[in-house]
Amino acid sequence: MAEGPERALREAAAALERGGPGAAAALGAAREAVAAAGGPAALGERERAVLGAFLRSLARARPAGEWRSCFLEAPPGLALSVLLEALAAPGCAREAAEVLERFLREGRVPALLWELCQAPAGSPELQEALLGQIVCLPDHVSNKLQGKNPPVFFPQNYFPLLGGAIIQVLQKISESLRGGLDCSISFVSHVLGKVCVHGRQKEILSVLVPRLTDLTKSDCIWQRICWRLVECVPDRWMEAVVLGFVQRAPGADVLSRLLGNLVVKNKKAQFVVTQKMLLLQYGHTTAVLQNLLGYLALDSLRRALLIKVLKELLETWGSSSAVKHSPPEQQQYISKAILICLSHLKEPEIESCRQELLTSMMEGVKCHLDSNLPQIRRLGMIVAESISSKINTDGPVLKFQYEEDDEARELKSLLVQTPPFCVVPGPPDDDRNDETDAALPGELESNNKSHPAAPVKPEEESDAELDSDDDLIPYDMSEDKELKTKAPVYIRDCIEVLTGSEDVDKWEATVKALESLVRKNPAATREVSVELAKILLHLEEKTCVEGFVELRQRAQVAILTADPIPVAKYLTSQFYSLNYSLRQRVDILDVLVLAAQELSCPKSHGKTKHSDAQKTHIQLLPGSDSSKDWRRIVDERIKSKTRRFATGRPQVERASGPNEFNSVAGHFFFPLIQHFDRPLTTFDLLGEDHFVLGRLVHALAILMYLAVNTVAVTAMGKALLEFVWALRFHTDSYVRQGLLSCISSVLLSVPAERLLEDVTEELLEAQSWLGDVVEKDPDGDCRRLALQNLLLMESLKKKLKTVPS
Repeated sequence: MAEGPERALREAAAALERGGPGAAAALGAAREAVAAAGGPAALGERERAVLGAFLRSLARARPAGEWRSCFLEAPPGLALSVLLEALAAPGCAREAAEVLERFLREGRVPALLWELCQAPAGSPELQEALLGQIVCLPDHVSNKLQGKNPPVFFPQNYFPLLGGAIIQVLQKISESLRGGLDCSISFVSHVLGKVCVHGRQKEILSVLVPRLTDLTKSDCIWQRICWRLVECVPDRWMEAVVLGFVQRAPGADVLSRLLGNLVVKNKKAQFVVTQKMLLLQYGHTTAVLQNLLGYLALDSLRRALLIKVLKELLETWGSSSAVKHSPPEQQQYISKAILICLSHLKEPEIESCRQELLTSMMEGVKCHLDSNLPQIRRLGMIVAESISSKINTDGPVLKFQYEEDDEARELKSLLVQTPPFCVVPGPPDDDRNDETDAALPGELESNNKSHPAAPVKPEEESDAELDSDDDLIPYDMSEDKELKTKAPVYIRDCIEVLTGSEDVDKWEATVKALESLVRKNPAATREVSVELAKILLHLEEKTCVEGFVELRQRAQVAILTADPIPVAKYLTSQFYSLNYSLRQRVDILDVLVLAAQELSCPKSHGKTKHSDAQKTHIQLLPGSDSSKDWRRIVDERIKSKTRRFATGRPQVERASGPNEFNSVAGHFFFPLIQHFDRPLTTFDLLGEDHFVLGRLVHALAILMYLAVNTVAVTAMGKALLEFVWALRFHTDSYVRQGLLSCISSVLLSVPAERLLEDVTEELLEAQSWLGDVVEKDPDGDCRRLALQNLLLMESLKKKLKTVPS
């Protein structure tokens, strides 16, 4: 029986090769031979091989008549292979692409997938070839047609079409299973996996996930089909598939229906869900985290993984090394995951791991509070509060003071489980109603219940009670005057009041008047400047004075600007002395920086612009965007060195005068940089007191910048680069940011010629380190500052090349 169709197909192929008028008859003979064999599906291997040879001859000959329909009537797998061969042949690309377009539009892809589900291809090599042809079809067509391919082959059009084909095949599989017939879903799983690993999850899952969500709502067979679909994905493609489903599922309950217990059955999926997406990646949105952890919490077999995940997250959260070396974005991501896990815990589970939670909380909050970054400290406070509220439901709980902003409210809202139908993937900064997010389900229910009406008093009676005090006649205080304590007039009187007076009012008046008194009497101040600086450094607030810290600081700055050298020597020597608190050491740095700013500013009309110096305060606190500050500095420097020829109205002449910081810059700078590596009994800059080290580094950067055009600027720059080189591998990101700011200051302040002649070796070493920072540093601000420094170096090189020798 098989010899007849086979012989007819051979003869038809030979007629096509000969060409001429017999070609049209050959098409009819081939169709009759296939029909006589029982249709394309009934052809054996030999007949399929002969039919393939016939189709290849047909693609080469392209006779007159409807030859294209032969490819649509042939077995779809065979037709696709022949068409792709014809696409690669010279002179056949355009016609082959047209037939492929008809192949797609007339539903041959679902037929191909269904054919392989009913009777999988004999050899793995053939299956792999068909898989590559289906998934990479847009690439094949685009490469051959050089961008002139039809729109159906665009990836944004082709892969949704392929997703629709998969749905059609799954529907046929469902019907077969209900009819008692067996079929394989393996090839469809391979197609899904390869499409996802090629980066087309969005296109194909945008069709699959909504349809599967509807089909699995109340049909257990569809649920089993969906579970089998993802379970049969090979391990090498499992990550892309699982990630795609987690990102696009509209809720944890839907994800549970689509994936089933995949994480329990498949080790690769378990690693992706419990390790990679939570501990190794941190770019997913909050909604994705809620999907993922909610999925683990919805089944008793998966809840053990939820507890395991929580313990691993807490271990990472409580690791001092992780806090130091991971970026703030990753720590925020881990904190969100911990809070979502806590929201899913039940009372028996909390009871079973209460001690572990308590231990992890104590270790983690210590690591976070030790950080120099306010964002990290606040994350530690919020997570610690949340853990404490979970493990101490009846007793006292931890409570910290921090700023309540949108980020803090969002983190706290994660402790409240959102109904499954409300979890919709979206960006982490979606607009939300904070009050709704923070409301507990119990509160919502209680608000919806009707409350018994409170007795309402008549309007007249309530008004009468409110007006009952109107009969009292107020005292006439219009003539009263506030008694003011007279402030001291002389500097020495201020010293006596601040050191020995018990009169609180007089002490307060002295603190408020001291700055102006110092600025009005600089000569008298110089006689007792060091003594007065010592008193202010140790001065504590006796009574509640509004703005006491600022008043004391401004007075210290006034004293330092009045008598810079002796007071600077005293303050810098006390910075490394024993028996000072960290607050006092930071105060010393702030006073030195503010005074240096004021001394470096020009003075006009005989008056010091101390108020302007205060306004131009350079931010020292961690968390500021240093890159923006230094971008502004660069812009200002460029603007100041640019010649402009104006023909309009004359510009207002800026104040000019000698730079008083010129002669004293070394007294401010060098003592601070000398003893940083000598630990004291109560002070260790290179150890646990890295917060003060960060402030010191930033202060040195500002002093270096303010020393522009001074005599000592080159020596200061060289010493600062050596200081930076010694600390370049510091683990704290705030310290590294300060070190990078120091390099910016050196590049901006030291003349380019002096840089080239005196600090060439140090600059080359710094350039190599900056390249490593740009590539490897986990902190985003450090990477930006390092890149900015490299750009500054390049601009200096170009500037030196253009200068004539």
